[in-house]
Amino acid sequence: MPSLPQCTDASVTFRPSLFRSFFLGGFECSTHRRNDGRRLDLIAATRHDLLAEEDYRQVAEHGIRAVRDGVRWHLVQAAGPGQYDWSAVLPMLHAAQRAGTQVVWDLCHYGWPDWLDIFSADFAPRFAEYAARFAELARAETGAAPTLCPLNEISFLAWAGGETGHFNPCTNGRGPEVKRQAVAATLAATRAMRQLVPGTRVFAVEPLINTVGRPNVDADIEPAERRNAGMWEAWDMLLGRQAPELGGSEDMLDAIGVNFYWNNQWWLHEGRDAAPLSVFDERWVPLRALLARVHARFQRPIFVAETSIEGDRRALWLRYVADEVIAALEAGVPVEGICLYPVLSHPGWDNDRYCPNGLLEMEPKHGRRPVHLPLAQELRRQQARLAALFGTGEEAAA
Repeated sequence: MPSLPQCTDASVTFRPSLFRSFFLGGFECSTHRRNDGRRLDLIAATRHDLLAEEDYRQVAEHGIRAVRDGVRWHLVQAAGPGQYDWSAVLPMLHAAQRAGTQVVWDLCHYGWPDWLDIFSADFAPRFAEYAARFAELARAETGAAPTLCPLNEISFLAWAGGETGHFNPCTNGRGPEVKRQAVAATLAATRAMRQLVPGTRVFAVEPLINTVGRPNVDADIEPAERRNAGMWEAWDMLLGRQAPELGGSEDMLDAIGVNFYWNNQWWLHEGRDAAPLSVFDERWVPLRALLARVHARFQRPIFVAETSIEGDRRALWLRYVADEVIAALEAGVPVEGICLYPVLSHPGWDNDRYCPNGLLEMEPKHGRRPVHLPLAQELRRQQARLAALFGTGEEAAA
């Protein structure tokens, strides 16, 4: 990572309150169909569905008492409209209760039941019905209204599913339609959940990006600016600032989640993304500045909802992200947390290759997931820094 101004770690007046720990762990829960027809289920592939309680307890040993996890819609409603089977969800709800783990649930992480067409008029009401039923179930089983992200990364779904055909709905050139349908479904679900289960908290999680053109190439300026402007669209639609006919309003979001990886900044060549921008490139925008832009625009609590890198650079990447978040906090940006996503390494989407990007490795040994020790050590170091920053004897918790 580049050499950046060091943070002073002086205490700040802001106190995080959304989560039970500042660091969260995210369990990869994608369930989309690839363009070859294969359905992915990363929760099953990592056996997190069978080991949820053990996983929650193991990450708690590292000070992580809040996680992101998934409700697999394609399993819940596999039998068809109006039919619900919560057998894959209930063990995870109960495991979180027993472990004392706070869960932010993704209701749709790119995948939906095979009988439902995202382009149909039924998509939004069907999603709203499912979401409301889950909120009711979560309250009944846990005694509290849920915290959740209805539909993860609307912008990425629109691009990968609607624009380029990488996964469902596997169409080309229909990204704007997918985005509008996903926004409409999220709004319908939010209203249905809040009406049935008051107190339900709704987060919108989207990629945090930056695209730049080639130096001194005027032709790259407009396409780069257009791509950067597109980052705001889903949030703006949900809040009614864009496409107000979809029904968005300022009360639709309780918090903003931003997903930021090493390859979230790009340079263009002939109007196309050509390669990730190097963190050493002078055009790289520090994460602290990107977080400040998000907060200035939306004036809501924000958190880093996903961040990671593969291999031996895991600890170094966490150090960069934590440095930037602490700098943002010192500048007055109310960042509520950082989610290590994924916290558990997993098979890759495209070819099942092993992706070593978690705090925990996938295959248990002697009943426990192996720990990536350098990342665990860096996590402890950053937790100590944050305890000093918040002026607490331990890491800030809700």
